[in-house]
Amino acid sequence: MAIRNIREFGDEVLNKKCKEVTEMTPRTKELIEDMLETMYEANGVGLAAPQVGILKRIVVIDVTGEDPYILINPRIVESSGEQTGSEGCLSLPGKSGIVTRPDYVKAVALDVNMKPFELEGTELLARAICHELDHLEGHLYVEKVEGELQDVVYSEEDSE
Repeated sequence: MAIRNIREFGDEVLNKKCKEVTEMTPRTKELIEDMLETMYEANGVGLAAPQVGILKRIVVIDVTGEDPYILINPRIVESSGEQTGSEGCLSLPGKSGIVTRPDYVKAVALDVNMKPFELEGTELLARAICHELDHLEGHLYVEKVEGELQDVVYSEEDSE
């Protein structure tokens, strides 16, 4: 496993639509492992393949820090409610903004064994699913920010 470079705002790869994954290869498995390691190293709750420069429909999410979800070719099939809150992105370090998203989301995806499954989430998980799936379409949360982006200052305690 290896930590990959996270592409930052302004990198054109972040604005491109990703291609579906048709088979699980050793390289794709390695990419998924690297994405998880990269996300944890950066203290993120989600990471999409284009954020590490790969235009594939792969997302990793872990809102608890101990139970990661791997979503291949994910699609949102149901959403409801509304939540408004602060959102950041590993591709825009040091920034956050207020974004309104659904409070409930149901997604369908393939797991690492290319078997279909459903993932339902509320609150932070719903927000993370929406945020990461936007990346697969070439969209960043800044397109949805209400008002101005804010600077985020991380204290030493936050990074431990």
